[in-house]
Amino acid sequence: MEGGVSVEEEEKKESMSYRYWVREATGEAAPAPVPRKLTPQDVVSDSRSPATLGSVWNKAGTWEEKNLNKWASDRIQELLTSIGSLEFNGGCAEISEVSNCSGDAFLVTVRNKKRVGYTYELKLRIKGEWTIKEEKKKVKGHLEIPEFSFGELDDLQMDVGLSEEKDLLQQDKQQICKDLKQFLHPVREKLRQFEEELKDR
Repeated sequence: MEGGVSVEEEEKKESMSYRYWVREATGEAAPAPVPRKLTPQDVVSDSRSPATLGSVWNKAGTWEEKNLNKWASDRIQELLTSIGSLEFNGGCAEISEVSNCSGDAFLVTVRNKKRVGYTYELKLRIKGEWTIKEEKKKVKGHLEIPEFSFGELDDLQMDVGLSEEKDLLQQDKQQICKDLKQFLHPVREKLRQFEEELKDR
């Protein structure tokens, strides 16, 4: 017995301690696998195998997610600013700018099946001109579309607001807001086009 510890206690302590195997030749554990960049030959040989969705490295078609935010935001803005001007009874207006286009868009490959989705919110600046009591008035406003997601365009909601228009009567403001609500249909159609393009990514 040495230092107050018996041989039995020492053996018991050793048997309870954690052990792992190492290679006898080097005395080191097996090295971690090193990532290898795919060569053009790998890509060509892979193209001869049965087609799978997703990246070349994901031959099993397991979970893979691709961020499409940049493409989606740019495309939504491009589509909405292409709507052009709408004519109303006594006025006309156009979307001058997409001042807020925030959200997420993604492509997910799961079990060799592709799924796309997005969640966005928008704020569009509007400028127009109305003839009120035979006088032309320039009008500025905005359209806000709260959060909307893939497959929910039938329920799309739009809030309309005008910039401070001091020389307009309340009834004129109400009529202009009612007119601007007509942007809902062309905006919805452009977003449907966006969804179709997203599905083809």
